[in-house]
Amino acid sequence: MRQLNLLVAEAQALGANAAEIAIDPAVGEVARILQICNACRYCEGFCAVFPAMTRRLTFSPSDIHYLANLCHNCGACLHACQYAPPHEFGVNVPQSMAVVRKETYIEYAWPRALGALYRKNGITLVLASSLALIFFLILTLALNGSLMSPSVNGNFYAVFSHNTLAYLFSATFLFAVLALGIGVRNFWQNISPGGMGSTSLVASAEAAHDALTLKYLGGGHGEGCNNADDGFSLWRKRFHHYTFYGFGLCFAATSVATLYHYVFGWQAPYAILSLPVILGTVGGVGLVIGPLGLLYLNFTRAEQHGDASQKPMDRGFILLLLLISISGLLLLAYRETAAMAILLAVHLGFVMAFFLTMPYSKFAHGVYRVAALLKNSIEKRQANNLMLGSE
Repeated sequence: MRQLNLLVAEAQALGANAAEIAIDPAVGEVARILQICNACRYCEGFCAVFPAMTRRLTFSPSDIHYLANLCHNCGACLHACQYAPPHEFGVNVPQSMAVVRKETYIEYAWPRALGALYRKNGITLVLASSLALIFFLILTLALNGSLMSPSVNGNFYAVFSHNTLAYLFSATFLFAVLALGIGVRNFWQNISPGGMGSTSLVASAEAAHDALTLKYLGGGHGEGCNNADDGFSLWRKRFHHYTFYGFGLCFAATSVATLYHYVFGWQAPYAILSLPVILGTVGGVGLVIGPLGLLYLNFTRAEQHGDASQKPMDRGFILLLLLISISGLLLLAYRETAAMAILLAVHLGFVMAFFLTMPYSKFAHGVYRVAALLKNSIEKRQANNLMLGSE
């Protein structure tokens, strides 16, 4: 134990030096902590972060950005660490990683000036943008005299034409994809300077598996994450699954409906038992259960498990998903009533706000995390010349 403490003390000194030369204090703090972790290595089997850490002797800002996005913030290492607060070394990997992770979204955002929205993308911004769009759509309906029109048999295109909706949402969706794509490209080029060689099918498949199964929300032992205290729970992983696959099913419903319209010439509205409606309904239910659960966990999560300044962004994103799903299910339930036009305007306003803010919201964390998982899958198949950890 004495020898280990000496090693940790030496690592802390190295980390302090890293903090001094780092431009960003948050990056320097992670460098300090990782030097200590590299000397101890008790948590090496917990998640992908610690084996990736042992492949390095020093930590550049790009290394830290990569490791911060590889971290899933499960909290297991914090409660296993003998050097966690109140110890003088003050090792808190989840919290320090969360601070840097948010900064990566800001740094790699495109356009760069809009990266500041990550600091402000909270409930107020989400509601303000959504309500502004809803007000605009309702005003348009009122001016057209169709705000409280009688039932049109659930035909949304009798309220807003198909071409209007297609052009409007195609533009916002393509912008979101472009902004996120450029952002993650910038991130990848920074964490993998000069490239990483060929990406094997096996490495890509493993990264996809780890992302889709949320492997690293198991806490390194399969018992789950820490939330309010040091107790383990799988509910964070489960609510993430409800949210992710609920969103995927809703996207699939839209894709199938687009296929029906343009390929088969089948016009909306579709029957209750049609594939688009079934997919959208099941996805919508998932997008109610998941965000409600995540919102509860966010409010009860201990501050030591993450960055408190990131909570407004998290809550804004979760709330917007919840409002989209609830308004969508209400629209389906009342689509053949006179309230359909207003409900459609409300739902479209929330959806449009989601797409416009998507590149600068918590949605980006999934994209950056997949990139980090891919780098990890490639990197661990390469020779470890440092010989500091098992592969």
